[in-house]
Parts: sequence; C-alpha cells; structure tokens
Amino acid sequence: MSNLLERLRRRGWRMTAQRRVVAEVLDGEHIHLTADEVLTRATARLPEISRATVYNTLGELVALGEVIEVSSVGRAKRYDPNAHHAHQHLVCSGCGAVRDVHPGGDPLAALPDSERYGFAVTGAEVTYRGLCPDCT
Repeated sequence: MSNLLERLRRRGWRMTAQRRVVAEVLDGEHIHLTADEVLTRATARLPEISRATVYNTLGELVALGEVIEVSSVGRAKRYDPNAHHAHQHLVCSGCGAVRDVHPGGDPLAALPDSERYGFAVTGAEVTYRGLCPDCT
C-alpha cells in the first residue's frame, strides 16, 4: 500500500488543494493510472483543477522520487506511488493494466560480472509481460 500523502507531508511539500487531490488520486494499492485517468479522477473531486496542473504535479512528484513513471511501448505512461518499496511490474500486453509484483531473488545478482561491461550497476527494472484475466 502506498503512503504517498504521508511521505509528502513529512517532506514539507506545499500541499495546495490541487496538489493534495492529485496525491489522493494516486495514493493506494496497485494504482498505476495514466495522466488522463488522474485528471478525470481529480476533476471529479475538484472540478476547477486544470490539465496543466495535473501534468505539472505528476512531473514534480516523479522528480521528487515520490512517484515512479512506468512506460510501456506504444502506451501512455502510468504513475506508480509505490516508489519506496522494492517491486517489479507485471504489464498486460492487451489492455495495458499494470500490477506490482514481488518476485523472489535479487535481479542485480542475475547479471553476471562478465555482462556488466565495467558498469557500477546500482539498480534493475524488470517488467513481466502477459495477458490479464480480462484479456485472455
């Protein structure tokens, strides 16, 4: 479960009504919304919020490291508030749904030294792809 609002409050992030609504929309378990989905949900809560404010707030949350931008080829970016818990993503090749998954093992250990080409590897992003139950 994401604790985005709590993390933002601890950081002293200026919580305007618009920013709060965007953070509330994103906060939760397995939330991977597109910017347009965030806009739709935010507008339902705060009708005067603008598209630019939503997009700017999402960009700021990504820059702060509080939200992860999840990209999938040919699809809109999605935003994941679960930025502080190690996990990977499972993406539906049909509808684009994204779920957090927690496979065992260390993905960094899976890359042998001979394949690191002198890089000081600090992280790995693994994306699992398949079809969700609705698309099969």
